[in-house]
Amino acid sequence: MLFATIFIVAAFIPSHIKTKLRHPMLASIKTWAFAHLLSNGDLGSILLFGTILAWGVYARIATKRRGDFGPQTAPAGWINDAIVVAVGIVVYFALGYAFHPVVIGVHVFGT
Repeated sequence: MLFATIFIVAAFIPSHIKTKLRHPMLASIKTWAFAHLLSNGDLGSILLFGTILAWGVYARIATKRRGDFGPQTAPAGWINDAIVVAVGIVVYFALGYAFHPVVIGVHVFGT
């Protein structure tokens, strides 16, 4: 999940990460769905997260066939990459400690 939050932040900030992933929001969705498939084994979770993962794979293939290769050039320097990783880590812990237990009802980092 840490990678998924870093990828989603990279979708909004120009960086080398965004250029390398080409479509960081789709990469984030696929990583998120795969991580939830690994941690949840019940039928409902398999149907939900498996469908979302399949959609993410389909959407990535469709963008590649369409000729949409995402950003081609990265900004100079690496400061934006450090910002993406730092904000991604903050978002990860905010989701794990505040959002997930309150909204979903499942504690991510213990009880």
